[in-house]
Amino acid sequence: MEKINTALILCAGYGKRLNPLTLKTPKPLLKLNNISLLENTINLINDFGIKNILINTYYLKEQIEEFINKKNFNCKINLIEDGNSILDTGGGILNLIKKSESENFFVFNPDTIWSKQYIAIIRKMEIFYFENKIQNILLVVNKSKSFDKNLKGDFNLESKNILNYKEKNFIYTGCQIINKKVFSIINKKSFSIVEIWNKLVNENKLYGFESLNDFVHVTDIEIFKKLSKN
Repeated sequence: MEKINTALILCAGYGKRLNPLTLKTPKPLLKLNNISLLENTINLINDFGIKNILINTYYLKEQIEEFINKKNFNCKINLIEDGNSILDTGGGILNLIKKSESENFFVFNPDTIWSKQYIAIIRKMEIFYFENKIQNILLVVNKSKSFDKNLKGDFNLESKNILNYKEKNFIYTGCQIINKKVFSIINKKSFSIVEIWNKLVNENKLYGFESLNDFVHVTDIEIFKKLSKN
């Protein structure tokens, strides 16, 4: 069975919704239960069995570099800067995959609280991705499973795992699988991954895979405070 051997973690953003905490600390290094969001994400990827990780950086990048250098993670981690300006989510992913020989990638946002409970569903999503020769699939969750009840849905999940925008009852969890070929339509450096999703939705080629796990996302300072008390 085909497997993905490279995971990307997006760590370049400013995390403005968590000010003032993120004025001096990048969001991925904020801690809950004495572990940073970034370390928690790396641990999930490691437990899943992927040993090659690429991380993009921009805001307070020196702190992330220092953190990775001090930790002894049981995997290969490369830090890649966005450059002179932040590249947004799509541009950040594209800049990372250009540095890799892989064709297919997991992409993780570190501001979801990933637990080992996700491993089984992510494995099933990977199998579905290869069996159906898909180029982009997103792990989504019903809004009812979200800790943050103010989070609005992103997608509607149709039969045969097709995503669209008709009703927005499902939230993107922050984990997706993507093939580098989907970026062939893009001829700019900085752009949102939503541009790719919009094109695929119009072609009925954006897929979703439903997680039944409770969804905990560090959306803003208020949610962070609530989670810190738990």
